[in-house]
Formats: sequence, structure tokens, C-alpha cells
Amino acid sequence: MPSWNIHTAHVERVRAEEDLASLGVADVGCFAFGNVAPDVYVGYMVKDCSRKIEYRETHFADPGYVPEPRFWEFWDRYALPSAGDDGSVSDVTLGAWCHLVADHVYNHIFNAYIMRIGVAPGERTRVRKQGDFDLYGRTLDISLTFEPTRRLIGEAAAFPQYRIDEADVRAAAGVQAQIVQHNLEAHVTGTPTYDLIPREMFAEMGETVDALMLEGLRAYAAHGAQGVSDVRPPWNV
Repeated sequence: MPSWNIHTAHVERVRAEEDLASLGVADVGCFAFGNVAPDVYVGYMVKDCSRKIEYRETHFADPGYVPEPRFWEFWDRYALPSAGDDGSVSDVTLGAWCHLVADHVYNHIFNAYIMRIGVAPGERTRVRKQGDFDLYGRTLDISLTFEPTRRLIGEAAAFPQYRIDEADVRAAAGVQAQIVQHNLEAHVTGTPTYDLIPREMFAEMGETVDALMLEGLRAYAAHGAQGVSDVRPPWNV
């Protein structure tokens, strides 16, 4: 799966493309946290979280070697019903949708690629893929962290899918700060040679994620939560 450095890079790229306020995002910190929120209770990134929630519940996909989360299902089941009379949802909720978009796109393109070249899915392929993702993540310039503000703690507690406790928000903020610092210290310059994934495929993945995130955010800004319900992957699923 894309790690938090990759998710953070997408937030920063979208933010550079358009002012987040014009896309309906009121608080950058809440939105940034939302972009990593589905991973908080999986237990891999935030190892000292207060409880665990199964991946199939947090990501709307059966756990497997390279699952493809159904981001539209999250929106229809949880985000849309949480919308206020003005059609707005919380920035954390909006960010969580973006997280699932990114996971779906990266994993779908990867799965299509290994099928095309005849590489069998399995644990060895997953490890090779994750090694390439880890290397790619360290090529990215990121600086965005988030603070456990009163607003963020409140939005996390009211996250429509499940409550995210204050202690876990604080733990996630610490992990995010460490990731940003590690990316700075272990930054990879130039274009590295990957084990399995072609270099140009990372560009394809990233551009598709950015485009789909922007499509959803623009629809949200124009039509409220209902607008995002019409956003689907650019392929049949």
C-alpha cells in the first residue's frame, strides 16, 4: 500500500494545484490527518493505537496481497449520510475518501501490470512491490504535518465510520512527524532503479490519483457531498 509519505505528497500536490479552501477544505490539518486516518487502527503504521479494526472494515476491501479499496462504498455508506443540510462533510471525512482513492488507484494499476507481464500475485510479489513503494516514497519532497488541535480531535471523534480517539490522533501526529523527518534524512535524489515496478508507472499512478482526487474535491465544492457520489474509478471494477 502507499505509505504516509506518498499520501502526504498527494495532499501537497493538490494543495499546490488549487487552493484547498476553493475545494471545500476548511482546515488543512484535519484534511491531512484524514488522508492517513484509514490506517490508524490497522496497527501497522500506528503501532501503539488503542485498538485494532480489521482492514476489510477500514478500507472496504478483503485483505489480500494487493487489495483495491472501494472508495465509493465508503462515501455512500458513511460520508454521504453524515453530510449537513448544506451538503458538507468534515475535512477528516473528505481526507479519508482521498486516502482510499489513492490506495485503490495504486493497487489497481499495479495488479493490472503484474497480470499483463505474467508475474503471479503472492507474498514474494507483495514484498517486491512494497520495497519499490518504500523507495519511491523517499524520492518525494514532503513537509506537511498536522497538530492534534481541538478541531482535529473533535472531527476525529465524530468520524462517521468509527470514533478515532484523541490518544490515537496524537499518536498518528507523532508518526507523521517522524515520517516527514525520515524522508528528509533518507531522501533519495534522482530516479532510482526499482526491483519490479517501471519508473514511468509511478508517474502514471501519481497523476491518476491526483486527477481523481481533484475530480472529487471539485465536485464536492460545486455540489456538496452528493457530487462526490458520482466519482468512480477510470476503469471498470
